[in-house]
Amino acid sequence: MPKYRFPTLRGFLFDLDGTLIDSKLDLVSSVNFMLQEMNREALPFETVARFIGHGAPRLVSDALGGSSTDAERQRGIEIFLAHYEKHSLEATTLYPGVLEGLERLKGWPLAVLTNKPTKVSLEILEAFGLMRFFRVVYGGDSFQKKKPDPMGAHAILRDLTMQPEEAAMIGDSDVDMQTARNAGTLAIGVNYGFGTHDRSANPADLYVNSIEEIAPLARHMD
Repeated sequence: MPKYRFPTLRGFLFDLDGTLIDSKLDLVSSVNFMLQEMNREALPFETVARFIGHGAPRLVSDALGGSSTDAERQRGIEIFLAHYEKHSLEATTLYPGVLEGLERLKGWPLAVLTNKPTKVSLEILEAFGLMRFFRVVYGGDSFQKKKPDPMGAHAILRDLTMQPEEAAMIGDSDVDMQTARNAGTLAIGVNYGFGTHDRSANPADLYVNSIEEIAPLARHMD
């Protein structure tokens, strides 16, 4: 368990994919379904996994490649989302310690900020019984700009009436660390997940092995 304490820290913004849920198998399966429907060859598992984290449009665009047209990308998004919404819970699981860690934080200001579409994000959180922990859930279609732009994080801070220095963004990827920096919050990285994370270029303030390690970092509520 981390020995650090942050006296002003009282609220937490969680990434979803790679932080709370291991959704890699279902996402990769839906991407490759989309490619096959469009008469393209399926991509290696790890290749697709490296594309995850920037939202569905970017994921589909990266999978189709730079030579794809706007029309192809639009069709790809439609195929991918339709398939993923039906199959998003087939292989997806919670990471160890997520439920226990959120239970320890119950009652604190918590939010989810993900680049995944809001509808499927809410469905997944409901399916795993996690919605009861979060006061706010925003997806990649909630704002004009996605992470790492701070727009979503700033909206959450307003919703939860917190200052940036009172909050931490918790995630597994460069996108999450950049979001924290852009929003002025603490950056906490998890030592698992599947997002691309260059620790030398986008280091977290602190790394944890489990969400269970988060609660001791915060100050006691008055």
